[in-house]
Amino acid sequence: MIALRKFKDSAMKNLHSVVGILNILIVFLIFLFIFTNSMDFFREYPIHKFFFGSEWISLSGKYGLLPLLVGSFWVTFIALLISIPTGIITAIYISEYANKKNRNFLKIIIEVMSALPSVVLGFIGLYVLAEPIKNIFNLNTGLNALTGGIMLSFMAIPTIVTLADDALKSLDNSYREASLALGANKLETIVKILLPAAFPGIFAGIMLGFGRIIGETMAVLMITGNAPILATSPLSSVRTLTATIASEMGEVVQGSTHYHSLFAIGLVLFIISFITNTLADKYIRKSRKLMGK
Repeated sequence: MIALRKFKDSAMKNLHSVVGILNILIVFLIFLFIFTNSMDFFREYPIHKFFFGSEWISLSGKYGLLPLLVGSFWVTFIALLISIPTGIITAIYISEYANKKNRNFLKIIIEVMSALPSVVLGFIGLYVLAEPIKNIFNLNTGLNALTGGIMLSFMAIPTIVTLADDALKSLDNSYREASLALGANKLETIVKILLPAAFPGIFAGIMLGFGRIIGETMAVLMITGNAPILATSPLSSVRTLTATIASEMGEVVQGSTHYHSLFAIGLVLFIISFITNTLADKYIRKSRKLMGK
């Protein structure tokens, strides 16, 4: 009986090790595939023209990354501008003010938000939000970075709320009790004591929310206008990095310079995602360490 139990434990340990190694290998092979095709592009096209070029016109052989980076910047900036304060304030309410009934209700709403497919958010932005934005700002079209940023904020809010709430709830009650005992009111305790103490967990949520926004494809493809221009305003139509890959990969000639340029964009996205997740993991570990976990 003991021998059988040891055999099962050993088998499960080995299985977990194999699965873990396999996951690492798959990620490495994906990176290698993207990197190899990207290097083929840089052998055909000057690297400085790619990173500093101001025009993306694939039919004319112009592959400047800046318009796509600017488009991604505007959409991400607006989404974070909305989602960070909204997410943190919601997490504070859930953690510190809401009773059990309201807390459970809001948790369900947040989980439903996180489960919404991006194509649904794209349809909402296309048929509900675009027209009011067009009329309010007197624009030719409501498909722009502002519309995209507003809709993408709904994708980041659940992540920020969940991790910020967990960070606040995990703090020891001594933080609250000591602050209140010294004469601080509840708001002062939250702003000056709890938020700084929970900052690593909150920042991790923000970084993961950023990763969700920068990697989104379908929604931005539908509602940002798909114009690869150097936008100077969030009211301009833009095209993001992910939308460019999605819109052009289906019609590109395999093995061409255009084909390899899309892998170069993928490499840029891979690096951004890697940095984002590394920072998030660092702060999650720091948060757990502060919590004694």
